[in-house]
Amino acid sequence: MGADGGRSRLGDAAAAFSSNARNPDLRRAQLSFLGAWTAEWAFTVALGIVAYRDGGATALGLVGLLRMVPSAILAPLLSPIADRGRRERVLILVSIVRGIATAAAAVVVAVAGPPVVIYALAVLSTIAATLYRPAHSALLPSLCRTGYELASANMVRGLLDSAATLVGPLLAAVLLQFTGVDVVFAVAAAASFWAAALLVRLRYESPPRPPAPRRANLAREAVDGVRAVTRNRDLTLILGLAAAQALTRGALTVLSVVVAIELLGTGESGVGALMTAVGVGAVLGSLAASLLVGTGRLGTWFAVGVGLWGLPLTLVGLVPQESAALGLLAFVGVGNALIDLAGFTLIGRMAPDEVLARVFGVLEGLVTVFIGIGAIVASSMVEWFGVQTALVTIGLVCPVLAVASWWRLRALDRSVDVLDVEIGLLQRVPMFRTLPLPAVEQLARGLEPVAVAADRVVFTQGDIGDRYYLIESGEADVVGDGRVVATLGPGEGFGEIALLRSTRRTATVVARSDLRLQTLGSDRFLPVVLGYTPSAQQAAAVVEDMLDRYEPKEPFGEPPASS
Repeated sequence: MGADGGRSRLGDAAAAFSSNARNPDLRRAQLSFLGAWTAEWAFTVALGIVAYRDGGATALGLVGLLRMVPSAILAPLLSPIADRGRRERVLILVSIVRGIATAAAAVVVAVAGPPVVIYALAVLSTIAATLYRPAHSALLPSLCRTGYELASANMVRGLLDSAATLVGPLLAAVLLQFTGVDVVFAVAAAASFWAAALLVRLRYESPPRPPAPRRANLAREAVDGVRAVTRNRDLTLILGLAAAQALTRGALTVLSVVVAIELLGTGESGVGALMTAVGVGAVLGSLAASLLVGTGRLGTWFAVGVGLWGLPLTLVGLVPQESAALGLLAFVGVGNALIDLAGFTLIGRMAPDEVLARVFGVLEGLVTVFIGIGAIVASSMVEWFGVQTALVTIGLVCPVLAVASWWRLRALDRSVDVLDVEIGLLQRVPMFRTLPLPAVEQLARGLEPVAVAADRVVFTQGDIGDRYYLIESGEADVVGDGRVVATLGPGEGFGEIALLRSTRRTATVVARSDLRLQTLGSDRFLPVVLGYTPSAQQAAAVVEDMLDRYEPKEPFGEPPASS
């Protein structure tokens, strides 16, 4: 059993990677992310060198703050732009702006221009980058067909994120060994342009969206994203735990330095070793997360990931030894990989698609703010109480919150499992099979169960049609003009002709055995099915096929308008 289970998990992991490779649009989106984030890390290294040469550690800290503040403010405010139209266009624009700003920085360095110009370009690049992750996170669900594929996409993106964390600085280090800072900026600019070029050929069905208002009010639209979070307890919980993880992450930027120099006595080089351990753990954790894609317990693994962000810090405070610290901090990277897989997938499935980028924008803003708060809290605690007390106390925040949230996250897992079953039922119908995940999830959330006893009539020929029916179990006879023209079973639907043609029912449907049905009102069925070209075409083909096989002798006109 153990060997079979291991092979099954490995098969699931391989399927997770291959699902991204086989889907050309998903593949381009993921490679674009890799290019964008490799550029970001290489740019950060080069900018740090410029700042340090200009004003030492003080300038380095101020430039970091200068980049962070606009991101924290603008992430929620700019994210509505990605909800207005095709999200890949926002990503292309963002990548081009970042590429131009980075290329300009390369020119300024090459001609020995003033560092303040480079800082201004860094702020511009960061403001543009603020939109990238929310827009990319909101784009991924539209490129997927199932929850499994979305979880796979977030797992692969987490792995690419971890890889970029290592590759970007490593690339910068190699270039600096043989060339200069200007070349690092130039290569980072090329990576940004490559990220944009990959998305130009993206082809997918985007949901219908209302046109942008003539007088755009980004602040008011951003509030809609905040409301979407506050109205959903599960979303509020996920973002709250993400904020706690960000606070610990900010604290780690301070504690890693203090621990290496003061607690472990390994000097400045020890700081790099500790952060490298986190990066290695993130890569290994992303690979391990691929084994969890098919488990369906995303809430559970999210809680584990949050706990792993803090518990190692507490243990380092209790066991201040270099070898132990390196091993323990690797588990922080594992926790980060689990959060990337589970957190982004859960948000992508719980938030409405029309405000999805705004919800991710709220997340980006929270993360940025709490990283800053964490750094301030850590430095204050080290000053007042000492390194070990700070490590133990801050490290307990995430594990305590994860334990307190455990049962709520387990309940969330159960609700997602039920949703997956309903999505599976819908996707057995050809016209729903072509829909992207956000659309079919929208239908699944609108399903209403109905039970019909054997030999009872579901609806009668000539009735006004206001619902679509999907058979969960049992069989039904379709009776037209007094004769049985079809028998339908589980996974088959009926009632679409009246909805799509705006006519009365063209046949009577009778339960041959006890029926368990799932129904969709016309107000939910029509906007989704007709809003996507492939599903609309498939629905029209189904209707034509059914009417070719049977059409009532006396066609019915349009139903009377409701008063």
